Amino acid sequence: MPRNNVTPSSRTPRRHARRWKKSKISLALLAGPAVLAAVAGSVFAAGSHPSPAQRRAAGSPKASARPTPAAAPDPNCTLVVPDRPLTARGLATPYELLATDPAKGPCHEARPGQAAFVEAAVLTRDGTLTVYHPLVIDHGTAPAAPPVRASVPDGAIVGIWFGFNGDHLTLKASGARSLAQGACVNGVPGSDFGQFAYCNAPAFFQAARTQIAAGRLVVPVPGTAKDGLPCPTTRDFSVVDQDGSDNVVTRYLVGADGRTAQSNAANKAALGGTAKDLANGSDNLLLTQFMDPALGCTPFTAPDQSAGGQATSALVLDELSAAAGQKAPIALVPQNDPMTLVDGRASTEKTDAYRAGVGMPPIGSADGGNGNGAAYCTTLFHDPAGIRRVFADRALLAAAPSPDPAMASNLFTFLAARGRQSFTELGCDRLLGTADPVTLTTGAGGLVTDAALAEGGPTPASGRDPHSARPWAPNATATPATATTTATASCSAAPTAQPSRPARPGNG
Repeated sequence: MPRNNVTPSSRTPRRHARRWKKSKISLALLAGPAVLAAVAGSVFAAGSHPSPAQRRAAGSPKASARPTPAAAPDPNCTLVVPDRPLTARGLATPYELLATDPAKGPCHEARPGQAAFVEAAVLTRDGTLTVYHPLVIDHGTAPAAPPVRASVPDGAIVGIWFGFNGDHLTLKASGARSLAQGACVNGVPGSDFGQFAYCNAPAFFQAARTQIAAGRLVVPVPGTAKDGLPCPTTRDFSVVDQDGSDNVVTRYLVGADGRTAQSNAANKAALGGTAKDLANGSDNLLLTQFMDPALGCTPFTAPDQSAGGQATSALVLDELSAAAGQKAPIALVPQNDPMTLVDGRASTEKTDAYRAGVGMPPIGSADGGNGNGAAYCTTLFHDPAGIRRVFADRALLAAAPSPDPAMASNLFTFLAARGRQSFTELGCDRLLGTADPVTLTTGAGGLVTDAALAEGGPTPASGRDPHSARPWAPNATATPATATTTATASCSAAPTAQPSRPARPGNG
């Protein structure tokens, strides 16, 4: 159900989660494509459909998206959804970012902490699946380069997903009907998800399941990782954190004047060496760009229409892969996920609304389990398939680069720090009655250089959660804690010199 206005009191508590969430994928991406490979290939014939405001802005030499310096940009922004967003014309029309509360200052797409991202998928009648990355620009400005023309054949279905590097992204209709036209969901009445939203996702996943059953859409099953275990998916307990299956892999180019363009070879050439790479921190990007290479795994990809057919991963591809191949225990979004809370309390309605957007079964269904928070915490921290797999794979992960070298020295320490924060954000301390099992070693500037995991843990109560095939503690419901975790070093180590990088707003 569309959400146009959200009062501050109704928002999901996220402030305390942002410290580690900001570092999901480093803002170092803004300094250039240091992590993601350069996009190659030619774009489709250019052909965007700017709004009247965008056309006026394009003709004005004063139109610029360069943000005015601000000490603390407002982390809450609004994204204007174009008319008929599920059509080819709608996909190629830029979304416009503006302040939710202008009194708190403007929102600028070029600001990493305020950047919003859009990711779409197109599924044709014959099972052909492609990805398209609609562009986000500042309200009242023009793109740095015209968006690539999208292709939506007759009979095809389109799904759209949103990610945000701030706290709360509110979708707003460009006219009277664009949210309804797109079947857009920002949360439930009175409570948005926060950094995530979607349009037409449930219908898209249903169409994909139909195509898979008919043999027209083939989703590769995850292979075997270097540790001898199945390659992880976004529903693997070694991958998830306090809010799994959120945000997207979309990235944009930011020109010298602060205006944005789709990330493709043509635009990189046109904008020259001054263009910066803007990325959305997500479980998906963490998995496909960091964990998969470290574990010798290959993600499910599809052609990117906005980048000349370059193969790309995407949220929808990761979720389809997870649905096809993730073995028990399966990490479905629980009721203590901060994005699914309503006024700090668990909500089956909101959890189901979130699950529907990522193709997960609802709570109470045959495969949906009960969303029990204590069961989720137990598996995440005390099952070999959870954070314990990260520690078992220390050698493989420690040899891989950190998504944020200013926060953690390598991929292993990054994942350990992320796990420690998730313990608090999920309220596992209170649900399980135990202390955080992850201890971090930090060096100068708080850089995480090592981590340890306590052995043992609580003995799960009898019973089984149908979706995980693991023991769970029945009927445990409680509001997760939102206190900030302090990383206490068990010893001190001199960190390797790292480049200075800003904190990364991101998610996943």
